[in-house]
Amino acid sequence: MTSSPRPPHAGGRPEQTGGTTAPGGDSAPGRGYLLDNARVEAGERFAQLAELFDPVTRGHFDRLGVGVGSRCWEVGAGGPGIPEALAAAVGPTGYVLATDIDPSWLKEGAGYEVRRHDVAADPPPEPGTFDLVHARLVLVHVPDRARALATMAAALRPGGRLLVEDADTALQPLACLDESGPAQQRANRLRDAFRELLARRGADLRYGRTLPRALREAGLVEVAAAGSFPVGGPACNRLEAATIRHVRGELLSAGLADDAEIDAHLAAIEAGELDLTLAPLISAWGRRPSETPQSLGRPGSG
Repeated sequence: MTSSPRPPHAGGRPEQTGGTTAPGGDSAPGRGYLLDNARVEAGERFAQLAELFDPVTRGHFDRLGVGVGSRCWEVGAGGPGIPEALAAAVGPTGYVLATDIDPSWLKEGAGYEVRRHDVAADPPPEPGTFDLVHARLVLVHVPDRARALATMAAALRPGGRLLVEDADTALQPLACLDESGPAQQRANRLRDAFRELLARRGADLRYGRTLPRALREAGLVEVAAAGSFPVGGPACNRLEAATIRHVRGELLSAGLADDAEIDAHLAAIEAGELDLTLAPLISAWGRRPSETPQSLGRPGSG
């Protein structure tokens, strides 16, 4: 499959060459991150995910006390929406670091620092210094999730907060809750096929529900969680269309769908025939204790 060209990097960095790897993974065919940042559809997906979930995430930031002067690390940032929101919240006296294994969509000079970083393989940047560490829709794709969480926890100052948000696609696997006709049934078959692709790449389709326990096992206290579940609307439609276009080649090569089925699904989305939904986003947060247990934040300790 031929990839669409990447966007030019806003900070003027030279374009990368070669494939994007999954966090902690490799770029071998069928093994890298399925929804890699190298495709133009990634930008479309970031925009729709921002519309659907940025208000939820910003609400958690407010609840966790992010404000003027805070130091924040956005892990696996993808697009610029959340780093920009954090930069606005912390002001000129704060600091925001945005990292990704492929930071092509991030903007240098937009009030936050951009670094290339693999949370599952690299040591924590500036350990023990951040008031907030946040990752959204990242760890579900990371093979060594416990190590990634330990890295994030190690970056927190004592009393700092970790917020992790991930989907649980096994909890609600349907694209159309109201399976009222052939178009809705086709949408649900293609959602099953997409979930199969994710599973083959090592994604944990039940990860969202485990987040509270995972944060406790990482040594955090005052752990709590909430869920968000968008149902229908233009953003869900645009996200579905961008996702299907992104993985079309993989669906075809795996024999999980054919061109006619995909074309019919995209046409039904364009015609507004479907009430599309997503898997629940589980948001979980916890605090690094002021008196830090010796094992907290030690990669591999979980």
